Amino acid sequence: MLKTILLILLLSNISTPLLFALEISIQGAKENHQDFSTLHLRDEDKFLCQDMKNDFDEIVKIVCAFSKSPSQKLKKIQNNFFEITTEVNKKTFFLIIKPYQKMKLLPIEFNLTKDDTVFSSNVKLSNHWMLIGYKNKLPYLKKNSDLDVSINFPFTFSEDKLPYVGSLDMQGNPVHIERVGDVSQYIKIKKLYDDKEYEFTLELIEEVIKEYPDSLFTAELLYYKMKVYSKLMLYDELIDVVKVYLKEYSSDENVPEVISMAAKSYYKMGLGTDADYFFDRLFTEHDNTVYAQWGYIYKGEMLDSSGSATQARSLFKKALEQTSDIDVAATAAYRLAQNFILSDKFKEASLYANKVAKAKPIYFIESIPESIDMMYDFSDNEGYITAASIAKALFENIKNDHEEHEILLKNRGVWLSKTKNKKEAYEALTLYLKLFSDGLYEQEVKAAKDGLFFDISDDNVTTKLANYEKLMSEYLGDSIGNKAIYEKAKLLIENSRFREVLGLEEKLLKLDVEEYKDVGAMITSSAIGTMKQALEVKECGSVLEIASKYKIELSDEWDDGIYECAMKGADYELAKKTSDKNLKSKDLQERKKWLYRYIKIDFATGNYSNVIEASKDLITLIEDNKNSDYKDIYRYLFDTYSRLENSIKMIDSMAEIEKVYGLDYLDIERYISLISVGSQKKDNNLVVLYGEKVMKIQSQSNSNAQSPFVEFALYEAYSKREDFNKALEVIKSLDNIELKNNTRARQKYLLGSVYSKLWRDDDASKAYKDSIYADKESSWAKLAKAAQEI
Repeated sequence: MLKTILLILLLSNISTPLLFALEISIQGAKENHQDFSTLHLRDEDKFLCQDMKNDFDEIVKIVCAFSKSPSQKLKKIQNNFFEITTEVNKKTFFLIIKPYQKMKLLPIEFNLTKDDTVFSSNVKLSNHWMLIGYKNKLPYLKKNSDLDVSINFPFTFSEDKLPYVGSLDMQGNPVHIERVGDVSQYIKIKKLYDDKEYEFTLELIEEVIKEYPDSLFTAELLYYKMKVYSKLMLYDELIDVVKVYLKEYSSDENVPEVISMAAKSYYKMGLGTDADYFFDRLFTEHDNTVYAQWGYIYKGEMLDSSGSATQARSLFKKALEQTSDIDVAATAAYRLAQNFILSDKFKEASLYANKVAKAKPIYFIESIPESIDMMYDFSDNEGYITAASIAKALFENIKNDHEEHEILLKNRGVWLSKTKNKKEAYEALTLYLKLFSDGLYEQEVKAAKDGLFFDISDDNVTTKLANYEKLMSEYLGDSIGNKAIYEKAKLLIENSRFREVLGLEEKLLKLDVEEYKDVGAMITSSAIGTMKQALEVKECGSVLEIASKYKIELSDEWDDGIYECAMKGADYELAKKTSDKNLKSKDLQERKKWLYRYIKIDFATGNYSNVIEASKDLITLIEDNKNSDYKDIYRYLFDTYSRLENSIKMIDSMAEIEKVYGLDYLDIERYISLISVGSQKKDNNLVVLYGEKVMKIQSQSNSNAQSPFVEFALYEAYSKREDFNKALEVIKSLDNIELKNNTRARQKYLLGSVYSKLWRDDDASKAYKDSIYADKESSWAKLAKAAQEI
């Protein structure tokens, strides 16, 4: 039975007014235990809808075009099957619908409550389009193949027309949609909640429920009622609503959040068993939602309060690592800081507190007393920078008349004065004296500020730069301003701040070349300096950008770094240029290194003939040294032959690899490729040779990454060689490996088959039963069933 989960009616008094009467409605339902959703688009004027398909004939997008546009942008609409976004291009308004699963587009040309005759309709324009979102099988509808020659006869059913009931609710009662009614009140409720007027929100919800007991917004009203109870910490009341909500609206899109609120409420009420039930539901049924991440935090709080600090910490970290939501991240980091503080691990606590201060400083005012306690915990343990960061966050986000306002600024300045951040300390202390000229802590602040004098006065680069900046602003375009630009660039170069000089490049190039003759040299030297600094810290993006823009060529000592950056940034031209000039080095070790690098470039660019020839030269140079830094050239050679599909050379290269590395897990994919070669060539000996090596590598490394591929391949090869005992051994080894149902069905069928060939009928019968049990709908189960009947 259908249940409307979202309805947007474009009416001027309850929503954003549009210049045309477009109606969008989304409904959800189930057919044969499978969820599906319908999206209806209706307009007074006919409009175009067109589906876009990929190479696999799957609909990836549907675009509907309208000649009229809304006055304001519509927000994105989505459920589990659709995502609806809008776009205006060249005065045409577009609705863009993308599927999360599968989707079907149909024009609705006939009203079965009014029209007596219908026929197959294939129109481009319609007043009403329907989109069906589904997972695997299209519900209710069946698509028959069109005949090459057919007649589209109309179908008339006026004599058999049945009474029309219309939409039904979940209890089977007719749905009567009120166009306005409770809608405006619902919008007011949302606004009151957003304005944090929780008491008024609750009062209005009660009034609306009483006045409109059959409202289409009942689910949303109960949802907001629970959210208000959560904010007011009325957990008993919240649980009462949760029970009703989950019973009546179990498929509603807000269920994950409701479950998280239920879990939190039970834990706050001290009912751990009930809380765990909802936590388990949240983590298993809605694991990939933000509410599951909130659930990790809530359960972590519950564990923390019961003394299980380590388990709580694990959940807080899980929430932080999985989330992309800033509120979840801030809360998780905050709880981790508190958790580590209680364990006297202030270094770790500082890491997470600073994350909050950097990403969402306003979070600290969520619980001012807790944040102030945290701040003093850090300062008492000499964590002055973190304490100062919290003090800054609180100072900037609380009201000026708050009782802590003055002391927060004082503490920040004093604490920073005890760290290396002298400039920030000076600024904070100066601000205190400006804002609180007769403050309670004036003398303490003055003493702290005076103590900073020697720290900030003996290095006046910052002051000079600030003065130059001021002159540049005040005398823009004037000789004084131009002089300030030039002198600032010189001072930056003297202090190796080359990147900042390049930031002034545009202004420097506007200076009079007769008066400032060395501007070009300053820019070039700054580009060289910036490139060297970038190479030292491996900022390859900057290296490549500068090399391209300024055509910089550094001395040979920088070639290693330039090559690495060029390869990292896929600038193979620069990498090859750097390699070329070193290939004829007089130093044999240098020649080896650059020949190896040259081969890597050719391999990356697909010059495989060059790879082969150059590899032979390098192998000649290193073949007597099995510990050479460049011995993986054998692997490059194998991979080259693999890409060239030269199976004979692949086998030869693998033999060389084994001489150098033995059986190495790093080569397991290469062995797999040789097994594939053997399978393609129907060379069972080749499959057995390399399959057994893969099995040995997996055994030594306690890994089964190539299973069950390798076992199935070996089974087939052994069977074709009529070595059924080995076939049995290898297929039976999969018993200890986790497999998908269909794959397990295959394994058990093959096990039964080889048992049959060994005349072990009882074992075969059991294996066939196991195959059917694993996946009774699979083709392997059917083969097993057939084998049982023989």
